[in-house]
Amino acid sequence: MVNEIKKVMDKAVANGEVAGCNALVVYGGKEVAYAESGYKNIEKKTPFERDTIMRLYSMSKPVTSAAVIWLADQGLIDMADAVEKFIPSFANAKVATPTGTVNANRQVTLRDMMNMASGAVYPGNSTLAECESAALFDEIIAKLGTKDELSTMEIASRIGANRFDFQPGENFKYGTSADVLGAVVEAVSGMRFGDFLKKEFFEPLEMKDTDFWVPEEKRSRLADVYETVGREAKLSVTDNLGIDYKLDHRPAFESGGAGLCSTLDDYAHFAEMLLNMGEYKGKRLLSERAVKYMTNGSLMDWQQKGLDGWDGLTGYTYGNLLRVLKDTSKCVTFGEVGEYGWDGWLGAYFCNDPVNRLTILIGMQKINAGTWNLTRKIRNLIYKEVK
Repeated sequence: MVNEIKKVMDKAVANGEVAGCNALVVYGGKEVAYAESGYKNIEKKTPFERDTIMRLYSMSKPVTSAAVIWLADQGLIDMADAVEKFIPSFANAKVATPTGTVNANRQVTLRDMMNMASGAVYPGNSTLAECESAALFDEIIAKLGTKDELSTMEIASRIGANRFDFQPGENFKYGTSADVLGAVVEAVSGMRFGDFLKKEFFEPLEMKDTDFWVPEEKRSRLADVYETVGREAKLSVTDNLGIDYKLDHRPAFESGGAGLCSTLDDYAHFAEMLLNMGEYKGKRLLSERAVKYMTNGSLMDWQQKGLDGWDGLTGYTYGNLLRVLKDTSKCVTFGEVGEYGWDGWLGAYFCNDPVNRLTILIGMQKINAGTWNLTRKIRNLIYKEVK
């Protein structure tokens, strides 16, 4: 398996499809494969290695989900709670429609947020809500590295004050819900989001290289970001979604949707905890019932249409900031019903398969990667060996 994975990776690197990448496979509680290829910095010829630190982008979302589930597990929140209970700006939610702005017909709930059914959307230019989101993120980026950096709670409050793309629960549309949930964790715990994650997850899970920034002594391990231009990987410096490319200081905005950086080994500890139904090395972080709830979410039938148009996710549903495989006959990759996980904008990828006790983790820093061609090839090579 290792040689096959490396061969596919080496070809992608040689073709300029990716600067560097790695993959880790844990099967039946044991590591069965690790492979790496290419560079974290092409110019310096520094290899992409096992301890390479990557910007997770949306692979931050499963961690945020676990944090919210932890609050529910402790009786501190109810998924039917209105977001306005924690972030007052959501009390006057407005929805942008083709004929004008209207009041939300009900409160936006935590469940809406966990299922991306809130109407809080990412930046774009197709709808008024997307344009308002774009203006907010332009401001976030403009203030990075200054004394006026917007905080996690300030940004969540601004999201609540902006117009939403549809009525709460009406549809599925990927967006800023996880960023709002990070602020909810702050409001309930009385701690900064990063401090909460460190206390309740990163320290007990021995995730020593996972944070919202990279200290000086670790910066040589941080991979640069590349995009493919023709048949060559070109360096691409970007502060997409308000994440400072340099990661050289603790940000005011600890983005639950996109802000974490980590390594494959660190994330493997998080994945192991979930596969073990909330336990890691004898320590219980979440109850079994909480993990079952977290990893078996599903969109409502009328919301599913918002996901079905997402290339590569046919056969899946979505819930609690995770994809969940429901129908293997519709998939474009090999898989197993019940598999769950997520990926990131720069190609970091996470999959847990409870039926086969399988974890697949893939790392890279390629713009607009997500679950792309190379990821699917590696998945298929791995699943080919699953008995």
